[in-house]
Amino acid sequence: MARVLSGLKPTGPVTLGNYLGALRFWVEDQHEADSLFMVADLHALTVPSDPARLRALTVECGLCLVAAGLDPELCTVFVQSHVAEHTELSWLLECTARMGELGRMTQFKDKSAKGGEESASVGLFTYPVLMAADILLYDVDRVPVGEDQRQHLELTRDVAQRFNARHGAVFVVPEAAVPRVGARVKDLQDPTRKMSASSESVAGTILVLDPPEVVERKIKRAVTDTGTEVRFDVEAKPGVSNLLTILGAATGRDPETVAGDYSQYGPLKADTADAVVELLRPLRKRYDELAADPAAASALLASGAAKAQPVAAATVARARDAMGLLPRG
Repeated sequence: MARVLSGLKPTGPVTLGNYLGALRFWVEDQHEADSLFMVADLHALTVPSDPARLRALTVECGLCLVAAGLDPELCTVFVQSHVAEHTELSWLLECTARMGELGRMTQFKDKSAKGGEESASVGLFTYPVLMAADILLYDVDRVPVGEDQRQHLELTRDVAQRFNARHGAVFVVPEAAVPRVGARVKDLQDPTRKMSASSESVAGTILVLDPPEVVERKIKRAVTDTGTEVRFDVEAKPGVSNLLTILGAATGRDPETVAGDYSQYGPLKADTADAVVELLRPLRKRYDELAADPAAASALLASGAAKAQPVAAATVARARDAMGLLPRG
């Protein structure tokens, strides 16, 4: 059985975009592959964050993964920083990666350009190596990657192959897998941008834990387009197309087909709100049950780390030995 790894960074609450674009497919993946799903809290440290908020978001994210349908009996759900081997292997790989490779990473260049390279953290520069460690730790066979992450997977493959050439066959070199394309959900107030919890557009972002009345209000206040025709045309009618995308994903229908049911924006918004509320209802119910018992929630995440750690430890042991480090006593 192939092994896959995916993660979600707790830089903000889990959004409807996260759910429709990825999480619901992870629920299917757990039945088809040896699946590990992590809350990538170490990656959230590349920019300054409030410690209390990060802790709260990490727990919330982990519980949302389970509430969305991930079964800890079928897959491994864990917090990245709870498995210390992630950072240990990252250092070993940093001694294999090259400055030029990291300097060419598009995301580093884009993010550092916003605040100036001189003020960017070293972690922002080296985090692709940590991402490589995340993947290589677990002998992952295939990595589903979109175009925005393909460069990072190429770095992972290059570093793994270089390490293996120097030190022997230590790492499984992962192959890229074409990810299933989930709904590309856009901001309700700016449908040219991706829906994101880190966005300043609070009214444009639906959180999976938003109460039903909040979901309804946000959708009914969503930006639409000039004219009154309801049709799926992302370029000419991005606002309406976004609503059709959401309604289609929530009901399992093609957005172009959904468009044929409407001639006015009002009914489209009302039906989209109803569909999203019903889609998220079981997730919110399950989340509330999990969050009501903090001790059990902590134990759930701890058990996931306990499942992941032996696999990670075996990989690090191979890498340490290959590089000439003394065995631990």
